Amino acid sequence: MLELRDVSINFRSSPGTFDHGVHHVLDRVSFKLYENETLGIIGRNGVGKTTMLRIMAGILAPTSGEVITRQGIAASLLTLGLGHRLDLNGRDNAILSAMLQGASRSEALGYLEEIKAFSELGDSFEEPVRTYSAGMKARLGFTTALLTHVDVLLVDEILSVGDAQFRSKAEEAMKQRISGKQTVVFVSHSAPQVKDLCDRVLWIDQGRIRAQGDPADTIAQYRDSMKPARD
Repeated sequence: MLELRDVSINFRSSPGTFDHGVHHVLDRVSFKLYENETLGIIGRNGVGKTTMLRIMAGILAPTSGEVITRQGIAASLLTLGLGHRLDLNGRDNAILSAMLQGASRSEALGYLEEIKAFSELGDSFEEPVRTYSAGMKARLGFTTALLTHVDVLLVDEILSVGDAQFRSKAEEAMKQRISGKQTVVFVSHSAPQVKDLCDRVLWIDQGRIRAQGDPADTIAQYRDSMKPARD
C-alpha cells in the first residue's frame, strides 16, 4: 500500500546544537505498509512518530528519500484538530472531511446523522468548531474518518481522548473497522491498545527504527530500554 524508503527529515537549529546545527527528526527510515495490516508505532515523545504520519499523509515532504504509494491510494491522518475549518460548524466540517476522503456530497450528507450520534456532540454539532475542546475536535475527526471510506487510516493518539466510555466505544469501533480489512497505522503511548489492535509494531527512537515485528516482543524491547541501568 505504501513504502518509506530511506526517508529523512531535517530542520535547521541553532549552531552548536544537535548535529552541527541540524536536527534529524527522521534519519533514513525504511519500511513497507501492507494492505489490511494494522501497524503500530511506539516510542518516547519527540522521536518522530507524528512527523512520520504526516509524511505518510503527504502533509510534509521528506528532506531526502522516497515515499512510494500505490496508485489511487488515499491516506487520512487523524490527530487533534488537524484540518478543521474553525469558522464552520461540526456538520459542515464533517461534510468537507467526508468529501475530501472521496465521498460524493450526497454520500457525505447521508453520513451526517450517524456521525453526529457516534461523536456524542449533541447540539454542539451545529456550533462553530472554534468553540470545541480538543477532545470534541478529536471525536469529530475520528468519527468522520471511521464512518467514511479511506484506504489508509493514520491514527495519532486519538483513542486517548474523551471520557472512558467514549474511549471504549472508539476502540471497539476501531476493532470492527480493522476486522473489515481496513489498513491502519496507529500511534499510541498505550501499550495494551497497541498490543491488542496491531499486527506489527515499529519502535522509533531518535528518528530511527530500533526494532520491528511481533507486537509483544517489540513492546517488551521498548519497555526494557526505559528501565534504569543497574550498576
